[in-house]
Amino acid sequence: MTTTTSDREVLPIYQTMNRIPGGLMLIPLVIGSVLGTFAPGFLGLGSFTTALFQDSALPLIALLIFATGTQVTLRTSGPVLATAGTVLLCKSIIPATLVILLGTVVGIDGILGVSILALLVAVDNSNGGLWLAFTGRYGDKRDRGAYIASALNDGPFFSMLFLGVSGLAAIPVSAMVAAVIPFVLGMVVGNLNPYWREVLRPTPAIVIPFFALALGTGIDLNNIVTGGAAGIAVGIVVAPVTGLLTYLGYRFLLRRGYRSGIGFAAGTTAGNAIATPAIIALADPRFEPYVETATAQVAASVLVTAIIAPLLASAVLKRQGGLLTEEEVARIDDLELGVKEPQL
Repeated sequence: MTTTTSDREVLPIYQTMNRIPGGLMLIPLVIGSVLGTFAPGFLGLGSFTTALFQDSALPLIALLIFATGTQVTLRTSGPVLATAGTVLLCKSIIPATLVILLGTVVGIDGILGVSILALLVAVDNSNGGLWLAFTGRYGDKRDRGAYIASALNDGPFFSMLFLGVSGLAAIPVSAMVAAVIPFVLGMVVGNLNPYWREVLRPTPAIVIPFFALALGTGIDLNNIVTGGAAGIAVGIVVAPVTGLLTYLGYRFLLRRGYRSGIGFAAGTTAGNAIATPAIIALADPRFEPYVETATAQVAASVLVTAIIAPLLASAVLKRQGGLLTEEEVARIDDLELGVKEPQL
């Protein structure tokens, strides 16, 4: 694009954010958390201000999910489902199993001031918004479509399942259907009229900074202080450990070679997980004494993993030659997904 004198940049804001690994997501996320903690009055002004900067996360994520669906053809849906299954296995099922095994040894009191409740809730889910933000810039349609894993592990289901609580251990069918409908509709539209794929291809670059900021407004920095060193430690452990497991799944199950570093972006704790300890305590009163501390520790893990996971993913991708430009990612999207990528 040609830049005229009147279009000359005063500050290269977008380029600077884009040069920082995960910057399009991380910088707005941090700004949003600062606004949500110290300037909630600004966010609550109402009208378009509140709609864009505080309440836009779910609509914009839904738009990105729809746009992702348009990029997936019937011919390539198999690789998308395989990627989602691998993320679910490596990010939720294996880590939750390991925590439960630890619990059988140390009891529900946990270890080093972190209860089994807090540790389980922090590891068995993933932040779908951050996954979409990262894969929207560095991943291809397989990775973006794998958000389905987050739709399944978001909430208390896996925590309840692995703790053996039967009364509430179920995801409402309506919630599961509602989470998948935008993706399915996107697939239908994209396959009926491929022109929509080109129209919606730039969607990630447009919506990521805005929904990342809105997600950040829901993170109260005071909770991070309340969670203390133990909560920060949980996040520091969750990001590399669960991210590594997903990386191994990408490398050895999906055989993604030099692009396997994307798996580290799954090493997050979802914002919705903050409410899970209280929900579990309602089902099993034995966990009631741990709720307050666990909630603060999980909140700390949400913010810490949101920062560490994309940085780890970017670092591994860069080291292995998989940190591609937007043009190179678009070229991969245009290739037949059945063709294996080069292995290192």
